[in-house]
Amino acid sequence: MQRHTIQPRPDWPAKVEETGLTYHTHDEGPYWDESAFYEFSSREVDELEAAANSLHELCIQAAEAVITRGWFPRLGIPQRAVPAILESWERDDFSLYGRFDVVYDGRQPPKLLEYNADTPTSLVEAAVTQWYWLEELFPGCDQFNSLHERLVAAWKSVSAGCLHLCSVKDHLEDEQTVLYLQDTCFQAGFNTKLLAIEDIGWNSARGRFTDLEDREIEACFKLYPWEWMWEDEFAGHLPGSPTQFIEPAWKMLLSNKGILPILWELFPGHPNLLPAYETADPLGADFVRKPKLGREGANTTIRLGGQVREESDGAYGAEGFVYQAVAPLPDFAGNHPILGLWIVNHEAAGLGIREDRKRIIGNTSRFIPHRFS
Repeated sequence: MQRHTIQPRPDWPAKVEETGLTYHTHDEGPYWDESAFYEFSSREVDELEAAANSLHELCIQAAEAVITRGWFPRLGIPQRAVPAILESWERDDFSLYGRFDVVYDGRQPPKLLEYNADTPTSLVEAAVTQWYWLEELFPGCDQFNSLHERLVAAWKSVSAGCLHLCSVKDHLEDEQTVLYLQDTCFQAGFNTKLLAIEDIGWNSARGRFTDLEDREIEACFKLYPWEWMWEDEFAGHLPGSPTQFIEPAWKMLLSNKGILPILWELFPGHPNLLPAYETADPLGADFVRKPKLGREGANTTIRLGGQVREESDGAYGAEGFVYQAVAPLPDFAGNHPILGLWIVNHEAAGLGIREDRKRIIGNTSRFIPHRFS
């Protein structure tokens, strides 16, 4: 695993916008950063792919353990959500995708930091933008990236006359992610309709969720967290609803950092896991504290030698925290990469890399393309 610096393409903003990455720059600088790239050997890619598949299998086993042992309170899941989770699990509801964030240096096994199992973003840049970057600059090389093909194939597991795709209004990254997924649906042969999550309605006479034209929502991809759905005004209609939600309700068990201590409890010493607990005591003075339902690195604290070395603010934490061993991050001239390993329809499908000069990866951390040969 190596990090190389290169000269960005002079017209890179226009080129990445053509791929759908319109949110390539923020107030602090570029989000898409092609002034560098990471290079892997085929052995390292094989190791990353195997780790992603292994972690996914561990998570499925952990979800089953939560269900059979009634560990929902450990995840802070409200009781009103449990019947929907159980029904979804028993039906084996379709899951489209997820993203494991891992730390990896090419020498030690990849270690899981967290699983973005419900509403993972950075999809456009991982699936499309970095692929076109590779095709233009390094046509003789390869990339750990079969995301697009696997997404198109995965949609064919859904049975619906029309698939609605929803995101929050006026959120550029979410809207572009949903537009990209709509394109993969088109290629899979679906009729689709875009809908803001705020515009989902309820027809009480028919007992159905509906769109703005009062059309029944048969299947709904929602880039919107399940824990927020249970707090919305239509939450009372979720149990027993015939709408197929993607991601499914059972993903609530995995899109929660409370699963990290459960994974370590069930599989202690696994090479792809870090020690994690529900209290800090077993870890001593060095640990990372994370909110169970935090996003984009918010409300995370890193302690080393009994001192806070780095922390981030945010609006999360009321649901409780977990405590994880500190993973030594690779350091490439002060840049710390976190690798996002993508899962599509239960199989490893690709890699996206975020890096920062801080240890906590947040919403302004840079996306760096990669290659292997």
